[in-house]
Formats: sequence, structure tokens, C-alpha cells
Amino acid sequence: MANLGKIIPVALTLLLIGGCNTMQTRSSDGSALARIEQRGELVLGTSGDMEPMSYTREDGKVVGLDVDIGRFMAQAMGVKLTTRTLPFNELLPALQRGEVDVVISNLTITPKRNMSVAFVGPYMTSGKCILTKQESLARAQQAEDLNTPDTRIAVMKGSTSEDFVKTLLPQATVMLTDSRQAAVDLVRSDQAGGMLTDYPICMSTVKNHPGAGFVSLFSLLSYEPIGIALPGNDALFVNWTENFLMRMEALGALDEIGKRWFGEYAETMQSE
Repeated sequence: MANLGKIIPVALTLLLIGGCNTMQTRSSDGSALARIEQRGELVLGTSGDMEPMSYTREDGKVVGLDVDIGRFMAQAMGVKLTTRTLPFNELLPALQRGEVDVVISNLTITPKRNMSVAFVGPYMTSGKCILTKQESLARAQQAEDLNTPDTRIAVMKGSTSEDFVKTLLPQATVMLTDSRQAAVDLVRSDQAGGMLTDYPICMSTVKNHPGAGFVSLFSLLSYEPIGIALPGNDALFVNWTENFLMRMEALGALDEIGKRWFGEYAETMQSE
């Protein structure tokens, strides 16, 4: 779908009416919502390198499912969206420092992360899979199948994939990278046997590199609830986002965004 504003016109109109009413009746206070409204801008933090969740096109524009959700949030608030890309492991610190208002970046809700920031969601669920050129790795059904010193796994720093490998695959050889593309390059050059990442990233990478010999059977090795991260000390902002996401789900907007970015895989993800 080429134009986000035309995805679901009726549902979007209802969403915006509800959002605008909320903003107009709220008195000025010290909450993030008041600051966002005063600035006329919602600052979204995202990694910009995890297609199709958020990625940077050749023209420099950051797009993806996560960016669409951020755009809906901004429209419901009656403000513009400004997207700021940061390395994945710097997103939550930036949120805590107030450099971004919200983080939407294929971010798994974990107890450890939830100790420092608030989460709303999940707006989708995912799981781990192996991107590889080796069929034996792609067919892994249990973590134990990968837990050998000969298994060289590339993972992104600060991700739940890193935690997964260190906890459940202590015998595997771990190769840490600063970005998803760096991990993909290690697999492409056979320096790593595979990359452990989230299900949507596997799908997108296989699709976008048809000649690389990548395979993945999308073995869901863990449960990954993906959520929206917010400042941990702002109950009003959290409450607003909970109600916003509830309206998105009830009006079918999340399903439509999913179809836009996952296409034929959207129903497969829902069934998984």
C-alpha cells in the first residue's frame, strides 16, 4: 500500500478523532504528552536497520512497520513525527535521557528492560530463528541442536538474541556485531555459520538476498513479545499509549500495517 493515510480511512478517522479529543481536553502539566503537544512533535527512536520493522531506504527515509505505528501515534496526537535512528543498544538509554519520546524498534519486552522503562503491548509476537547457508542449522528445532563449539553464531550487541545465545547456547561460538547488516555479512562470507535473530528479520533477509544462498525454516526457538517502550515515570503517557494501541487493534489498523510490510507472511506469523 503506497499511502499510509489510505490504509483504512474509516478506522484512521476514528482513531484521530479519539486522539485529538484526548489532547484537547488535557490540561497543561509536566507529562511527556504536554511537552510533545507544546513542541508539536513526537520524537521516535528506532534502529533503522531491521527491515521490515524499521529500515533506511536509499533516499534516506526511514520506513517500516514500527515507523508506521509511530506515525499513527503522532497523527492521533495531532503533531508531526520526527524519526531518530540510533544503534539498537543505545535506544533505551536515549529514552531514559529524554532524547527520544518513545522507542519502537522490534524491541522485545523483557523483565530486565522493564526494570528501567515502561512497555505497552505487545503489538506483535515473534521468536528466534536462524539465518544460514547451512541446512543443518536451519532445521534446528531445539536450542540444544545448536549448542556446540562448532556452531559459530552472529548476533547483534544488546539484543535478546545475545542473551539467548549466552544463556541457552553456552558452548556455541558467539560473534557480536553492531548491526544486523554486519551479522548478515558474516554469514554471507562464511565467517559465521548462521545469524540468530527475530523471525521478521529472517523473512526479510531471505527475501532481499535471493542469490546469497540463505535458508531458514524459521524455527521459533523462543517467545518474543514486541512492545512500545516509554519513560518509566510517566503514567499518563503510558495510559494514553495503552488506549491508543487498544484502538489500533480494535479497528484493525495493526492487521493492515502487518499486511503492508509482511505481505504473504502476515497470516503465517499470526498462526505461529
